[in-house]
Amino acid sequence: MNIVCLDMEGVLVPEIWIAFAEKSGIPELRLTTRDEPDYDKLMRYRLNILKEHKLGLREIQEVIGSMEPMEGAKEFLDELRSITQVIILSDTFSQFAQPLMKKLGWPTIFCNDLVVAEDGEIVDYKMRCEKSKLTTVRALQSIGFETIASGDSYNDLGMIQASKACFLFRSTEQIKKDYPDIPAYETFDDLLAAIKKAL
Repeated sequence: MNIVCLDMEGVLVPEIWIAFAEKSGIPELRLTTRDEPDYDKLMRYRLNILKEHKLGLREIQEVIGSMEPMEGAKEFLDELRSITQVIILSDTFSQFAQPLMKKLGWPTIFCNDLVVAEDGEIVDYKMRCEKSKLTTVRALQSIGFETIASGDSYNDLGMIQASKACFLFRSTEQIKKDYPDIPAYETFDDLLAAIKKAL
């Protein structure tokens, strides 16, 4: 049995932190897992900037509410879900993901949680488990699934390389150069065709 594991940001929806950086006018928040492989270091950096500018969950959720999935993402996901099981594995947070999952037709997502104070300040975050994407893929494999994985960033490489078929999608030139053995695609049609072939 196969199960497809997809990253969310950069694959199905735009990068939330980049959108928020543009809306808030804080360019430092444009940094993502494409730029910084150490997720804890990246999140501590983000939380410090939010605190410095007195920005909290409400302001970020307002930006997320105005975001739309990438063009063609819902149709890609709908077709994929009609032929196989799909789980979105993301290092985002449930407080960020929900409005976007609604727009994508409520696919299954495994992500993390923010720790939010009563005044809306984001004070910390809780990872679902260590190396959550790779750990989840290994767990799925341990219960009889063969995984097919696709993502765009450094934090996707664990689940990608552990899967029977793997693909980069709209990744950076640097990641594609560093991992030339992983097929890289730019369109949903090409990614869908590759996944179908691997099923």
